[in-house]
Amino acid sequence: MSLSTLIIGVVLFLGIHTFTMQRGARAGLIARIGEGPYRGLYSIVSLAGLVLIIYGYGVYRSAGTIPLWNPPVFLRHITFLLMLIAFVLLAATYPPSHIKRWVRHPMITAVILWSLAHLLVRGDLGSILMFGGFLLWGILARISMGRRAPGDVQGPAATTGDPRWQTDLVVVAVGIVAYFAFVIWGHPWLIGVSLI
Repeated sequence: MSLSTLIIGVVLFLGIHTFTMQRGARAGLIARIGEGPYRGLYSIVSLAGLVLIIYGYGVYRSAGTIPLWNPPVFLRHITFLLMLIAFVLLAATYPPSHIKRWVRHPMITAVILWSLAHLLVRGDLGSILMFGGFLLWGILARISMGRRAPGDVQGPAATTGDPRWQTDLVVVAVGIVAYFAFVIWGHPWLIGVSLI
């Protein structure tokens, strides 16, 4: 039952986010029901999916996971490195930095690194379904954004003008601080798993 809840949550959350890649269908739905109702529906489905993912994954883990493979210990070091980069990219999502100009879509890239990092160290079925789903969505979203017209912006706007290196230093500092805070306190509190 818990795995079913997790799967439904993943399908809802990633499904509604994948729908936004279908720009014609999205525009058609907005034309039929209006921008406000569309945003409301999008938010409700996203929130419902996220709640089901968190609840389903928690119940699934407490009931006993379904192991498929045993990841080697050395992959943990790669995971820590990928997560550090992911946190820096999350911090670079909005400020006009060189990082944002180079990566172009730092939040989606962070999701890709986050899901890949967890796939390296989680060899059970539930984790593979969840993180694998997010990895697939992130890759598809990155491809979709790369194919859009320049004026078709969704999410944080692209960096305009000349970014300042001071902004990059702040972004990296914020990302590193957030990373260590999450590793030391956030992960045990939210996920219930100590990383140290």
